[in-house]
Amino acid sequence: MMTTRVREILNGYKGENPGVLTNLARLLNHGRLGGTGKMIILPVDQGFEHGPGRSFAPNPPAYDPLYHFQLAIDAGLNGYASLLGFLEAGAAEFAGEIPLILKVNSHDVLHPEKDPLGAQTASVADALRLGCVGIGYTIYPGTVERRLQYEQLRELTKEAKSAGLAVIVWTYPRGGGLSKEGETALDIIAYAAQIAAQMGAHIIKTKLPSAHLEQEEARKVYEAQKIPRDTLKQRVRHVVQSAFNGRRIVIFSGGAKENDESIFEDARGIRDGGGFGSIIGRNSFQREKPAALSLLDNLVKIYQSPAVN
Repeated sequence: MMTTRVREILNGYKGENPGVLTNLARLLNHGRLGGTGKMIILPVDQGFEHGPGRSFAPNPPAYDPLYHFQLAIDAGLNGYASLLGFLEAGAAEFAGEIPLILKVNSHDVLHPEKDPLGAQTASVADALRLGCVGIGYTIYPGTVERRLQYEQLRELTKEAKSAGLAVIVWTYPRGGGLSKEGETALDIIAYAAQIAAQMGAHIIKTKLPSAHLEQEEARKVYEAQKIPRDTLKQRVRHVVQSAFNGRRIVIFSGGAKENDESIFEDARGIRDGGGFGSIIGRNSFQREKPAALSLLDNLVKIYQSPAVN
């Protein structure tokens, strides 16, 4: 049964066709968080992005593509996102058991890149063939070649929406014009979320923002308008506000492996700031499965709990 909260979220997408709305509802209604308006997605693209040893050696069963399907299912997550090869390896065996998202671009680290440019590695047709609810695509706002990414995303978004698929955009600021600290600065992350929303993303995945402000012109406005940024809750709220005032689903990535309490504290900040949930890869699949399931169980319980104002 469709909950009031899921209906409220879908109302932000009234301009979309029934196929897109149905696939968004499939994600929002699946798993232990189904119907709450919150979601946790397992993303596994790190084998391509970082190399297999760096990604899977800490937990060798994770070399097996089928491991990740089962982990997401056993944990009761909303969905599983991965690249063409991993999804092809298990989509038939696990058909209908968990909503799938096909990541259609990626980049390797075999050549140093201060301004990364991902290659398209899959298509909308592949997503339909594999029974996915949507496609995923990474953009790198701030990089030299960002125009090419935006143009490719625009064409893929048009094709995906016409086929009734949801569009999930990973939006990660990078490039020579940003300091390392600036890649997660509040003004930059909010800007990246706005760009993804303007590009037509239904779901926006970005990093948790710090209190740092990178751009001087933005700093003047943030300080003049007294935009709160001292706590993670406040910063999350501003990023969600920047994605059409909460009319777009914004979830936050977990990044490199952290200790449990740090992950839980981040989740509470996301929940309390009005974020829609987490997309958590290395912090789950790089642990032995019992530890991963315990971690994910605690995250589900945090998102099931009421926000603290």
